[in-house]
Amino acid sequence: MFVSFFPKPRIFFWSAVLWTAVAIAGWYSFGDQLGAAIGLPPAPEGAPPIIGTSVFWSPPFLWFYIYYAVVVAIFAAFWMIYAPHPWARWSILGSALIIFATYYSVQVSVAINDWFGPFYNMIQAALSKERTVTIGEFYGYISDITGIVLVYIVIAVLTNFFTSHYIFRWRTAMNDYYIASWGTIRNIEGASQRVQDDTMRFSSTMEDLGGSFIQSVMTLIAFLPVLNRLSEHVPDLPLIGPVPHSLVVVAIVWSLVGTVFLALVGVRLPGLQFRNQRVEAAYRKELVYGEDDSTRAQPPTVAELFSYVRRNYFRLYFNYMYFNVARFLYLQTDALFGYIVLGPAIVGATITFGTMRQILNAFDQVRSSFQYLVNSWTTIVELMSIYKRLRGLDALVRGERLPDLDRRYRELQGETSY
Repeated sequence: MFVSFFPKPRIFFWSAVLWTAVAIAGWYSFGDQLGAAIGLPPAPEGAPPIIGTSVFWSPPFLWFYIYYAVVVAIFAAFWMIYAPHPWARWSILGSALIIFATYYSVQVSVAINDWFGPFYNMIQAALSKERTVTIGEFYGYISDITGIVLVYIVIAVLTNFFTSHYIFRWRTAMNDYYIASWGTIRNIEGASQRVQDDTMRFSSTMEDLGGSFIQSVMTLIAFLPVLNRLSEHVPDLPLIGPVPHSLVVVAIVWSLVGTVFLALVGVRLPGLQFRNQRVEAAYRKELVYGEDDSTRAQPPTVAELFSYVRRNYFRLYFNYMYFNVARFLYLQTDALFGYIVLGPAIVGATITFGTMRQILNAFDQVRSSFQYLVNSWTTIVELMSIYKRLRGLDALVRGERLPDLDRRYRELQGETSY
């Protein structure tokens, strides 16, 4: 799954994590200051955020683009020399481009959040008649948000387009890798389905999960400082009292509680999804044999195989029933959680309407990022079942011991050579 697309995957991914940590540490230690040498200084400390699209070509942003390009170029050059790979341009440079585009889209969300404060404060002032608000001022803010949204649309469309091509290249790499060893893997249960269907589903699922995972990480990087800054407006939490960095703390705790809770409730689902694919493959395989051999796919055999399908689906339905009870209960509570946290500040009138909107938006962004597993659990379950099936192919190609579920299936079929 990975060696077909990435050079030395195990070392590659660990080196990517390490290099990312070094790059981030370098940026926050001294890197953001280096831009001043070429006329791109950082924003002055305490300066108000820039409202509108001009923030994206402000000196700090332009310097970050250069810094990111240099960091990626060093990493890519090392791997292309150390371990040349036919798909390196897509797997290394393509991954870097997707990460940058995702980061850029998150910065658009930050720009929208910065716009919330003055815009809603202006609306509050106009409705309460605290000051005179002109129609030109009102439409000026509308013009600002229109420009930001247009930037978001362009970035989102181009990112999705490129990501689709990136994922199909990954599927192509997997397909070529397995087809090259077809003589070795053809006898494993559901080999054709694993090569054609599972690689397709793996790539499409990775497109969804991988994109949302990168989005979550980038959102945390961008919005945690924003939420920490806004925490000064909410020093006290309901039933707890004063807490330093209150909004950051409560977002992390609430999200971790939901993630652990749903992971425990849904712990049986990956195995059931894998078994479901296996019994479906066995049923389909017998029907295919019956197309060319009149002695195969006889009614008793087909009925027995379909009974396994029915039994596993009913077990899945039952397990998803109580999992969805827990999931929907948590998510519905989560929809009101921000207001519960801000209750004392709202009732005490210690925040303005614009600040409340900024806090709720930033809080939702951070909380939803921490809840990546909660929101994606059913898709993760499906990916895990696909991963288990493709692991069987990988084991055969490398001449390794088959995974337990594949070995048990072969034992049931009377095969002992594995």
